[in-house]
Amino acid sequence: MRRTCHWHVVIPPAKPARGRPREPRRAAREAPCARPALGYAPLIRPPACEFFYDFSSPYSYLAASRVDDVLPVQPAWQPIAFGVIVQRSGRVPWSFAEDRRAHFQEIDRRATARGLQPLRYPQGWPRETYSLTPLLAALLAAEADMLRQVSIELYRAMFVHGRSFADVQTTLDAVERAGMDRAQVRAGLKRQDIKDRLRAATDDAIGRGVTGVPTVAVGEDLFWGDDRLHAAADALAAA
Repeated sequence: MRRTCHWHVVIPPAKPARGRPREPRRAAREAPCARPALGYAPLIRPPACEFFYDFSSPYSYLAASRVDDVLPVQPAWQPIAFGVIVQRSGRVPWSFAEDRRAHFQEIDRRATARGLQPLRYPQGWPRETYSLTPLLAALLAAEADMLRQVSIELYRAMFVHGRSFADVQTTLDAVERAGMDRAQVRAGLKRQDIKDRLRAATDDAIGRGVTGVPTVAVGEDLFWGDDRLHAAADALAAA
């Protein structure tokens, strides 16, 4: 079996869905928020503004397609390993349930309303298609200042083209379409500092109370879900 990181992510067996969990607890600390340069130091520090996501999540795909437009400031995009969150929390996501039709219908409804194609899911999604490889590739893209465009292309690989990230070629094809050098990315996937960076980002998110993706952090407040983007925008506007 191909291994892309030192984590051993074991997907737990499916259990009956118990409804949406309560809102995650508040985060413990703040991080800088990306804002246009003003040329002077503001008297009041703006709240942290981060967008946490993973490529296995269709709701994250929906959020990624509009988060920069909905929020009044540009968030810092941060890939994290949702598989690790599931493993540590013991929670069973809706995507593991036997009957997922209501979610699929809602996702398609939102996609159509936003001018996106109906989503395609690769065979075995999400249990057999999950991989850390696209997350590592996204961190490599961040070094080249290409995080957003590469992330969108990675999402399209799974949910538009219906390809599995269990095949490393899916990731390499996507980053190449986005304009990155395929061979350099393949080599970069082996870098220990990139693997450590993904681990640290995921650990930090978990420590701050993130329990699912997509999540937008506004200061210490967490807004989990594609349907919470406008609430996050309101929190930013009121800060």
